[in-house]
Amino acid sequence: ATEKDNKTNGTLMLVFILGFFISIIWQIKEYSKFLLPEAASVHGKEYDWLMNVNFILIFIPFTLTHIFLAYFAYKYAGKKNTKAFFFSHSNKLEMIWTIIPAAVLTFIISYGLKNWNDMTSVAPAEATVVELYAKQFDWTARYSGTDNKLGEANYRLIEGANELGVNMNDGASLDDYMVKGEIHIPIGKPVAFKFRSRDVIHSAYFPHFRAQMNCVPGMTTMFHFTPTITTAEMRTKTGNDKFDYILLCNKICGAAHYNMQLTIVVDKEEDYNKWVKEQKTLAETLKPADTPSAENAAPVDSAAVKAPEAKTDSAAKVAMK
Repeated sequence: ATEKDNKTNGTLMLVFILGFFISIIWQIKEYSKFLLPEAASVHGKEYDWLMNVNFILIFIPFTLTHIFLAYFAYKYAGKKNTKAFFFSHSNKLEMIWTIIPAAVLTFIISYGLKNWNDMTSVAPAEATVVELYAKQFDWTARYSGTDNKLGEANYRLIEGANELGVNMNDGASLDDYMVKGEIHIPIGKPVAFKFRSRDVIHSAYFPHFRAQMNCVPGMTTMFHFTPTITTAEMRTKTGNDKFDYILLCNKICGAAHYNMQLTIVVDKEEDYNKWVKEQKTLAETLKPADTPSAENAAPVDSAAVKAPEAKTDSAAKVAMK
């Protein structure tokens, strides 16, 4: 390669980086409309702020390094009598690019953990308690009723219409009510979600509320948040009359994982109370069971379930022949 070739390549590098940044700016403008709308929960605004801080912190060094890349390719294009300077090590530089990223990451992680701890701490006493029960491939919600307390449940009690295994001998269960397909939550009031799973690990993902929690078989997980924008208000903000908040499964849980979702409606308080009055309690839909409480439910004896023994009599042998 001649000096002219090197000079040409250096110039082309400047042109390429300029076109590269023009492309990035165009993409940001063109595709931002496909991002989620503003957060619809109190803590979600904090998460969005932190996300924007992350974008800024990433974009600054990204921009600078590419500008330097193009500039150095042009300035230090190969010349016949130029010799490269050998630079092996610098303790000062090592300290700079170790301490600064560590400090930035410490801030980001600490701020994120603060929000996470606020969200997963004990819910306020006035919070509406809702259980979300995951199974392949749908969600079922159970509201805590007038006493704001969920009755006990155990998978051993699952039978017939009692698909959540609710212990109907527990008085707290009688005013609970079960909802499928669509749930309602009130604006401006904290909602405490409790999660269970019947089969595999699912993940309850509320994208518009910036919240997510794993649903793990054999245990109850939980978080709480406060909705800040009703469904009707969000439809106006987005200009989409068909907009709905949704709950998705964010774990690949099987063949129909893609279809595992639930509509969430955020109502004004009067609309929410009206919807609640229309729901039938478990006392109206399930009769109290004549079974022991969940703690004392007889465990399944796997040894009692045996494969049928092979026939060994002479008639069986003849039939086999």
